[in-house]
Amino acid sequence: MSSRTPLIAGNWKMHKNGFQAVEAASQLKSLVIKATNVEIMIAPPFTALYQVAQALKGSTIGLGAQNLHWEKQGAFTGEISAEMLADAGCSHVIIGHSERRLFFGETDINVNRKIKAALSAGLVPVFCIGETEAQREDGETFSVLDKQVRDGLKDFVFDELSGLVVAYEPVWAIGTGKTASKEQAQEAHQFIRSLLDTLFEKPFASAVRILYGGSVKPDNVRALMEMPDVDGALVGGASLDPETFSKLVFFNH
Repeated sequence: MSSRTPLIAGNWKMHKNGFQAVEAASQLKSLVIKATNVEIMIAPPFTALYQVAQALKGSTIGLGAQNLHWEKQGAFTGEISAEMLADAGCSHVIIGHSERRLFFGETDINVNRKIKAALSAGLVPVFCIGETEAQREDGETFSVLDKQVRDGLKDFVFDELSGLVVAYEPVWAIGTGKTASKEQAQEAHQFIRSLLDTLFEKPFASAVRILYGGSVKPDNVRALMEMPDVDGALVGGASLDPETFSKLVFFNH
């Protein structure tokens, strides 16, 4: 198991109205009150962020957003800036999720811009990367990850990236019930860490937390977390139920 403090993050995607989000956050808050040596973050929809921020007061649970725009303000109908997220109470923001890339044309260039915007507003970027099933079958996993990391972090120096979190999410495992084996996850995470070492410096690469995302559930989280380069999980469906999500938080119990 990694010596880095694990982060268990919940991505609620397009689920829960304000009332439901507050109810779930409040329940989670009470369920994880005794959690130690682990960080927790949940990312509700934009419409519930402020309400959930109020519900989480007095807890150590971080609040994340699911996306942002790279500009501070302007004529960008339907978008939201990093400063707006910080104002709503966010500490984290998910950037480059595979669903954003697949359904909304998110590019590596835009991911790079969004990471810069998040950091400038004091938000922790959760930088998502991962290959499709076809790419894995064609033996392109490492080349895909290499390009996504290099382009996403282009023109940064390591001291600008303090707090960065990377989330490896094999696209073929998201919402499919399929999960990468712990060996597959470790292999990908080790490659990512080695690449960060090449691009930046070893102390930075050693400190960066790399989460695994892709059908993480209570029955597989412990095995994944035993891997030396797996530092937590970015959880989709299993984060919607506070009871289930709390079991992931207490993975080592």
